[in-house]
Amino acid sequence: MSSHDLEQGLARETLCRLLAACHYQPGPEFGEERVFETMRKAAGRVDPDLLPIVRRIDEDFTSRGPGDLLVDYTRLFLGPAGALAKPYGSAWLENPPVAMGDSTLAVQRLYREGGFDLDEGFRELPDHVAAELEFLYLLIHYENRARRDGGTDRLNATIELKRRFLDQHLGRWVGPFTTAVRTGAESDFYRAVAELTERFVRREANGGSLP
Repeated sequence: MSSHDLEQGLARETLCRLLAACHYQPGPEFGEERVFETMRKAAGRVDPDLLPIVRRIDEDFTSRGPGDLLVDYTRLFLGPAGALAKPYGSAWLENPPVAMGDSTLAVQRLYREGGFDLDEGFRELPDHVAAELEFLYLLIHYENRARRDGGTDRLNATIELKRRFLDQHLGRWVGPFTTAVRTGAESDFYRAVAELTERFVRREANGGSLP
């Protein structure tokens, strides 16, 4: 694995992990921990075309602050009268939508296969977009490690697991979900997060490169 490939692989890990964080409730720690500065550096290594999207995220967070964004977050993902963009795979994969449906149980089986355990403090359903992005992050981490160590069998198994996960789960619902976010958002922060999320997931489904 060349140094360039290793650097880009680590950047993909970082970008995916921070995208997951952006789907949690916004707080001052985003600024205190320089989340968007780190995201910019990672995006630049993954694909410079992603940088303008990250700048929009950073600029709108700085302009609005977490308190203002929390209002939009609540409207989009929590309600109270019904979320505009339900952040659960089952909301988009089940007909009619149902919590903890067959699709949720299926993604949990993939989590177990990949050795992914949700934190005890995680209070959302297992198919929440943040959880699925964190699982994708773990798979990218495993892929990078296998490439670095020359573990061909482990690499092939990880790539196959990632393919199934994206083909059957996150890759199937990320499009309608992020469209709903962009349509319903009042902040450019969440419109840009949605755009970056869809582009990144599509990139990973295409083997780590843009179509």
